[in-house]
Amino acid sequence: MAIPAMKVRDIFIAGGKQNNKIRRKFKMALNKKSVDDINVKGKRVLVRCDFNVPLKEGKITDETRIVAALPTINKLIADGGKVILCSHLGKVKNGPNEGESLAPVAERLSEKLGKPVNFVADYNVTGEAATAAVAAMSEGDVVLLQNTRFRGKEETKPTDAGEAFAKELADLADVYVCDAFGSAHRAHASVAVVTKYISEKGGENAVGYLMQKEIDFLGNAVENPVRPFVAILGGAKVADKLNVINNLLEKCDTLIIGGGMAFTFLKAQGMEIGNSLVDDEKLDYCKEMMDKAEKLGKKLLLPVDTTVASGFPNPIDAEIEVEVVDADKIPADKEGLDIGTKTAELYADAVKSAKTVVWNGPMGVFENPILAKGTIAVAKSLAETSATTIIGGGDSAAAVNQLGFADKMSHISTGGGASLEFLEGKELPGVVAADDK
Repeated sequence: MAIPAMKVRDIFIAGGKQNNKIRRKFKMALNKKSVDDINVKGKRVLVRCDFNVPLKEGKITDETRIVAALPTINKLIADGGKVILCSHLGKVKNGPNEGESLAPVAERLSEKLGKPVNFVADYNVTGEAATAAVAAMSEGDVVLLQNTRFRGKEETKPTDAGEAFAKELADLADVYVCDAFGSAHRAHASVAVVTKYISEKGGENAVGYLMQKEIDFLGNAVENPVRPFVAILGGAKVADKLNVINNLLEKCDTLIIGGGMAFTFLKAQGMEIGNSLVDDEKLDYCKEMMDKAEKLGKKLLLPVDTTVASGFPNPIDAEIEVEVVDADKIPADKEGLDIGTKTAELYADAVKSAKTVVWNGPMGVFENPILAKGTIAVAKSLAETSATTIIGGGDSAAAVNQLGFADKMSHISTGGGASLEFLEGKELPGVVAADDK
């Protein structure tokens, strides 16, 4: 008997703050087929997951991405599909190797699903061993293919390599489901190109529950937010977030800037920033963004004080002597490494009145306990607000997890790069490739 769709999805987004905070029903920002729109009984279903998990001595140290994939996999099993899973792991710079094999994932996945997962260890990924394993499948069986990046450029640059790998993947299946949001911004063979060959044989291409949830939260936050909408951007470089800043200024009511990138904005205002990180080529851009905010009637909040030190900590978590100074009084021989206490209060106040908050990028060098205070203060303010809070993956997701605030957030994106491109307003190949409803 099939698991009711909403029940699976409700389980997925339940827990922590979600139980009492998410009250409105999100609709898909993009009109794409989901696993609820396809019939998979008796069919071979290729599912692109994100099993790019951290490993230490062959053991998985964080199983978040495996857990995130379970609702979709369980749905397809319950509906009588023959479930073929594929994923990349690591960057695989030096060719196929056991250190980047998906074998540990297969073992953990078997435990989580409560049933055997047939792992095809063949480095070719789609060779005779995979074909035989798929041919032997019954309804509800699960097969996991080897690391897709073991095929090198055939996976990562499929158009240059002739798309043969994408076709081989499609040959194994009748239906394709993309549930790897963390890879959705890559036009890889197993993410986007495979859909072409599934369509050619009359099959369907859909998104899984994880993809749908990401689209729901990020899409609605940006395109249809409950206002006031506050966006918080941090991280080191302005250059990394040029288009994000520009796009969000048009969408949000208040834009908060922190992290290393804030010092380029401060210098653009004519302030002395000492030895702080700066991108001199982006000073004019920062001026343009500040002018744009003023013209649009948007609040653009910058640090009013900063935590400074004589230099960057080495190692990164080393004890370090700091002081807090006003943003316009940074000593010439000091470097700003975190927002100050007054700034933390200013940013927290801005969050209090918000109904939707999107956060991408830490406020300082959060890996150092002494320089994590700004990031902790922002995380705490998000944890205490009744707003819908969305963490845009990457370092901000890592910070929230490390600081113990994960269960207080409405949604933590599984894809740092993908969420950034989404916030830029870009189309994601892995989303675009799915069939329209």
